[in-house]
Amino acid sequence: LHVWDERRAAAWAAGDVAALRSLYTRRSVAGDRDAARLTRWLDRGLRVRRMQTQVLRAQVLEERPARLVLEVTDRIARAVATGRGRAMPLPADAPSRWRITLRRVQGEWRVAAVRP
Repeated sequence: LHVWDERRAAAWAAGDVAALRSLYTRRSVAGDRDAARLTRWLDRGLRVRRMQTQVLRAQVLEERPARLVLEVTDRIARAVATGRGRAMPLPADAPSRWRITLRRVQGEWRVAAVRP
């Protein structure tokens, strides 16, 4: 999960929608929403850098060779919006609890679903 979060933060910082989308399964609604959010930031000429996801709690609910279901409490911290020669720290996120379903695709874990 930490590696996945780091890859997501790198895609956001680079403004790389394709790299972000590759972290999700093909039909993932969560992936569609995340890519749409990144696109909106890019359309405004902004990037989100130094995004750090703090996992406060994680529990495995289901574990199979190609499927993993987690209950995770996390928050986004230390993110900075940059663009137009400026940098502005974003407010710290409040903790949120999610049920995250990951699937192993071509040897990598990808997010299939995220539900509150």
